[in-house]
Amino acid sequence: MHIVAIVSWMAGLFYLPRLFVYHTEYPENGKMLEIMEEKLFRVIMQPAMHMAIFTGVLLLCMPGYIVAPWVHAKLTCVILLIVVHFCLGSWRKQLKQGVCSKSSKFFRTINEIPTLLLILIVIFVIVRPF
Repeated sequence: MHIVAIVSWMAGLFYLPRLFVYHTEYPENGKMLEIMEEKLFRVIMQPAMHMAIFTGVLLLCMPGYIVAPWVHAKLTCVILLIVVHFCLGSWRKQLKQGVCSKSSKFFRTINEIPTLLLILIVIFVIVRPF
């Protein structure tokens, strides 16, 4: 269940900034993109994030899991993903209100952060380098 939640959440973290790029480059499609952004964020990303956190906490309850050094590195990346998630939520609201000053280039750059964090998380979980 944790993996399914993570995959769903990551899909949203990858796609929402791309929608923001389109929103800033094609303001004439703003209403349609607002609907897509809203549904992606509220219907997919929010529940997936909550399920990922819930199942992650359950995993942390396994004996010996929390003391593993790689877990702390992974949790740091997860906290950063949560920060990105809420920043995306804030920018979504700003775009909807027409007050977002961020450019499409900014959102293209932001789009890379979840990818980098996912790569680190996978390395920490699979390789367990510490």
